[in-house]
Amino acid sequence: MSADVPGTTDPTTFWDGVYAARPAADAPRPNVRLTETVAGLTPGDVLDLGCGNGGDALWLAGQEWRVTATDISAVAVERLAALARSHGFGDRVTAVRHDLRTSFPDGEFDLVCAHYLHTPFDLDKAAVLRSAAHALRPGGRLLVVDHGSTAPWSWTAGSDVRYPSPREVAADIALDPGTWTVEQADALTRTATGPDGRTAEVTDHVLVVRRAG
Repeated sequence: MSADVPGTTDPTTFWDGVYAARPAADAPRPNVRLTETVAGLTPGDVLDLGCGNGGDALWLAGQEWRVTATDISAVAVERLAALARSHGFGDRVTAVRHDLRTSFPDGEFDLVCAHYLHTPFDLDKAAVLRSAAHALRPGGRLLVVDHGSTAPWSWTAGSDVRYPSPREVAADIALDPGTWTVEQADALTRTATGPDGRTAEVTDHVLVVRRAG
């Protein structure tokens, strides 16, 4: 999705400003949909697209995964690298900056995670997720978690936003069904806590695609 963003037309400047305005987290929490989905998988190599505060990357490293984490914001990437070292995961977490509009991390992975890859700037998300699926090793999984509703504290609050269903996202990626299989496509609700402490029931759209082994 795209929108007018006051003050800047440059995504890197915008997201650097978003993270710089937040205190660096000492122990960021992982996304619940990640922990639910990954808990039973054998650890391997994982790519975290849009690592943000780093909660997912640190949790994965703690579960013995070798993590490549990327974000458009150099502030987020540098903070995660420092956090990984401070938690003793410096050898398991590689944090790199990428603008997914123009570049994609190298490598092959057993898992690729894309949590809330929403932005107020233009992004060909289907192309990014297609690249992610092609980066999977045989038997690997792509986990996509999107907003399915607007939280009261969201930057989209008050706007008329429609969130595509997981099946619509899968159709947009347009993967060969002979090679990739949709394992999960659900709308799940949970209670979320906003930055000001408010709570609200929100919907997550969860898509899991598996590459044939």
